[in-house]
Amino acid sequence: LDHIYMDAVQAMTGSGGWPLNVFLTPEKKPFYGGTYFPPKRAFNRASWTEILTAISNAFREKRNEIDSQAETLTEHLLQSNSFGIQQAGNKQGVFTKGKIDDAFNNLMQSADTEWGGFGNAPKFPQTFSIQFLLRYYYETNNEKALTQACLSLDKMIEGGIYDQLGGGFARYSTDKEWLAPHFEKMLYDNALLISVLCEAFQSTKNERYKDIIDETIDFVQRELMHPGGGFYSALDADSEGEEGKYYTWTYEEVTEILKDNAGIFCEYFDITKNGNWEGKNILRSKKSLEIFAVEKNIAPGDLVIILQKNKSLLFSERSKRVRPMLDDKIILGWNALMNTACSKAFCATGNEEYRQLALRNMQFLLSNFRKGDQREFRHSWKNSEAKSFAFLDDYALLAESLLHLQEVTGDVNWLLEAKAISKYLIDNFSEEKTGFFFFTDIVQEDVIIRKKEVYDGATPSGNATMAYTIYRLSILFDLPEWQERSRNMVSSLTETIIRYPTSFGIWANMLMEIIYGTDEIAVVGNDPVGLANRVLGEYIPHKVFMFSAIGNEDLPLMRGKSMGDSSLIYLCKAYSCLKPVGRVEDLLKAVNIRNKN
Repeated sequence: LDHIYMDAVQAMTGSGGWPLNVFLTPEKKPFYGGTYFPPKRAFNRASWTEILTAISNAFREKRNEIDSQAETLTEHLLQSNSFGIQQAGNKQGVFTKGKIDDAFNNLMQSADTEWGGFGNAPKFPQTFSIQFLLRYYYETNNEKALTQACLSLDKMIEGGIYDQLGGGFARYSTDKEWLAPHFEKMLYDNALLISVLCEAFQSTKNERYKDIIDETIDFVQRELMHPGGGFYSALDADSEGEEGKYYTWTYEEVTEILKDNAGIFCEYFDITKNGNWEGKNILRSKKSLEIFAVEKNIAPGDLVIILQKNKSLLFSERSKRVRPMLDDKIILGWNALMNTACSKAFCATGNEEYRQLALRNMQFLLSNFRKGDQREFRHSWKNSEAKSFAFLDDYALLAESLLHLQEVTGDVNWLLEAKAISKYLIDNFSEEKTGFFFFTDIVQEDVIIRKKEVYDGATPSGNATMAYTIYRLSILFDLPEWQERSRNMVSSLTETIIRYPTSFGIWANMLMEIIYGTDEIAVVGNDPVGLANRVLGEYIPHKVFMFSAIGNEDLPLMRGKSMGDSSLIYLCKAYSCLKPVGRVEDLLKAVNIRNKN
């Protein structure tokens, strides 16, 4: 509803924003709207009372004009939603490596090379852009890409946007240095940051990234987890009516709690008598632990012990404070993002707890969000009740998470579930003229238009996620029509993707995979789990992966693979495989040689 009627207000007034106030006919068609209307006339703005009176009079006395305006505006909304019609003709030149180089160069124009991230304050994590840089480095060995990706993660990890005591990331930073966040903690932000940290850890083997993965998942389990296995939506920014009160400290509070160890702790975490934010202190480190340890002539391991001990003391004290309010809705799409994060965390760290967490969460989602035995899902769940039709994003992210769950478990049933959900989307969300997907299900009849969303915002766009999912399913099930649809979606947006990569990060990653190709990897043998886990631990971002001890002739990637006493790794392209190898090192060499060619 917000998507539809915000577009209407922007069309009427030339700008948008919140609060959103829009007036509708009984048919739900908009005819007048705006953002803030003051209680009394001010700054040439009519008061709320004047607006209500004028609308009431016009509705009684000029109903024909209002109906006509509502029809015109609704038609405009329909026309503005008609993008994406495929252009016939030669697509040669769309999928070239030069296109990805252009996207990289355009992305770097907005990169903050001092403090990391992109653009000016307020600064959001922009995990899709960081993921693009990591994958671009993987394919090209361009050091600038890796440097900017790691700088962005490092500065966030060191900043106030990261909860130095309890783990987890806040919504965004109000300044360029990542010091002062909007203290709200969202499930989806933490899921996306865990996912990109997993890729960074696999790419660099920097143990600090692994620590943050562990700490952030600990936070999610501790503060955002339902006993049944679902994940809650968010923690509020405020407590006791004051933003950040739960998370900030005075110098006197810290020194009173830490006593003799306060000096080194305060210096490392930028805690001063005057404070670093509104007279109080947000914990952040202005230097890396290694540099600080050298300056203080302390062994890094000893410094870690000192800091950890005192962090525990402050965390224990903080736990006695009035906690921020919990938004205990459980949202399907956001849970799917966290499910993917858990699977990727298992791949990166080898921690079995994370695989079990993903399995438990998926069982919760499939048990509580599905309408009976149907493919139709609901959007949110609370107090044992699932509500509202699920949206494109919910289904698409769920299907994507099932692909990852199949990779870490070897259970083909998850793959079949992902295929079935994707088929439901194709049947019920498709716009046949363009190949894109509507935001709402065809069975949902309470909206005046069915919008198509393509921008990657705070979460991945449903269309970008579906383009990725059906592309990979097309390989796993040999469905060329699905692959063609995915390629058409990307090709119709290619110039926009290249020009605005910060707004089309998932699309840019999809474009890169199409251009550089997808590694098809299978592990087979009597006991493939250990070898499969070692493969998953490596950074091979553009791949589909399966493993099995029994074989499965129904799936193209597993067809014809011998099941000997020892497990073997097959590297394939278009189901044509190289000679199998028994060591991950040999697989990596083969991937590197083939990709360079």
